[in-house]
Amino acid sequence: MAEQSPASEIARGYVSEGAAVELGAVVLDGQADAAAAVRLPLATLNRHGLVAGATGTGKTKTLQLLAEQLSAAGVPVVLADVKGDLSGLAEAGAANDKVTGRAEELGDDWQPTAFPVQFLSLGTGGKGVPIRATITSFGPVLLSKVLGLNETQESTLGLIFHWADQRGLALLDTKDLRSVITHLTSDEGKEDLQGIGGVSAATAGVILRALSNLEAQGGEDFFGEPELDVTDLRRQVDGRGVVSLLELDELQSKPALFSTFLMWLLAELFEELPEEGDLEKPKLVFFFDEAHLLFSDASKAFLDRIEQTVKLIRSKGVGVFFCTQLPTDVPNAVLSQLGARVQHALRAFTPEDQKALAKTVKTYPKTPHYELDQALTSLGIGEAIVTVLSERGAPTPVAWTRLRAPRSKMGSIGAEAIIASAASSELHGKYSETIDRESAYEKLAARVAESPAPEAPAEPAPAPQPDEPGFVEKAMANPAVKSFLRSAASALGREVTRGLFGNRRRR
Repeated sequence: MAEQSPASEIARGYVSEGAAVELGAVVLDGQADAAAAVRLPLATLNRHGLVAGATGTGKTKTLQLLAEQLSAAGVPVVLADVKGDLSGLAEAGAANDKVTGRAEELGDDWQPTAFPVQFLSLGTGGKGVPIRATITSFGPVLLSKVLGLNETQESTLGLIFHWADQRGLALLDTKDLRSVITHLTSDEGKEDLQGIGGVSAATAGVILRALSNLEAQGGEDFFGEPELDVTDLRRQVDGRGVVSLLELDELQSKPALFSTFLMWLLAELFEELPEEGDLEKPKLVFFFDEAHLLFSDASKAFLDRIEQTVKLIRSKGVGVFFCTQLPTDVPNAVLSQLGARVQHALRAFTPEDQKALAKTVKTYPKTPHYELDQALTSLGIGEAIVTVLSERGAPTPVAWTRLRAPRSKMGSIGAEAIIASAASSELHGKYSETIDRESAYEKLAARVAESPAPEAPAEPAPAPQPDEPGFVEKAMANPAVKSFLRSAASALGREVTRGLFGNRRRR
């Protein structure tokens, strides 16, 4: 029996009985061994993963490679295109010396291939099909993260949502929320809140100012209806999974909005999908690009909810990959749940860089084949240190891997092609036109309009005598108040229930 090479010994841990993503081949002493393949089993993808590395080291191409093979295996993918260069998934790639040379080196039967892509944008200002969420569905926890509120202000926002939920007042867009806040700081609103707390004018002012800033940044176009149905993210075309590409290049100035929106999508999937257990392949894989933006300035309660969602959503058949520059950008409680690691090169130019490098090395299994601190600073473009979970659930040996080249176009297909593709999409007719149905703003405005204006007394009104009707009796005689109370009472049985992130649970 022929003696195995060290590269083949490493690759033994990556043998998969079922379907797998072909990442590339093991590299030792600078040479890739085409016979020593590195594979990521589809059955383990709901154990989540991490793609990390410094700018310019090939993270985006790794995302493209993973999305291609998942789509080919029939697995839908949700992918954020922060830099605008992943739209090439929709067009076949072009052969050149670098691509064909790498394919020959790795034993890859490379063929130019296009994949089914649906282009989506947050709100109406982008190139893709506009997608939205309602304020009610987003909930107070996620909205507080977008608005940059502290814990006290978040608690007040939660009270505002609770009051609106109890009374069946739909918060569809920012003007609905604004009208409810304004109402609850009025004398009439203070009466409504008796027994459950109050909304101080100062806190309401902070929330309203933050809401104005969000509207000025385009949030007004994002919140509203029709709201995205997350089942539209789980489509297939001719047996291939559709890649839902969120065009976010125009939202780089609003990182809190797009990162929190991605978390909303994940929370919606968690609430909507049934329990599945372990599957031969995931029902959907979700790539969370620029993940550090989600965790930046997040409260402990918010981080706890992220940890719990990541832990539980695997049973729904959903895999989550966090993409960032450093593994230390991801909290330890979340990082410990990421079974697959694709680590591109790191820089160690400053003392801070060197500390981050030392911490990163500690997150990987020890190996006799590489000095990891040296390897992580020596990786070439399109190379990565990889470890994944085997089908038995055990970590595989660390492998310096030369990654395969994507089969689709490496780069943007251009704004005109994206706009044309979105216009011809099946989702265009469903989401392109904004709907503004009756909601909290209209109901509260009607309540004020129907209330008769008080007449100015000619002289001070005498105190009511015991046999005269008091304030409550007079209020109950007002037809507008009667109508409002009837609608509120009928809504009590359908109060909104909320999930881990305060997002609405649909029933």
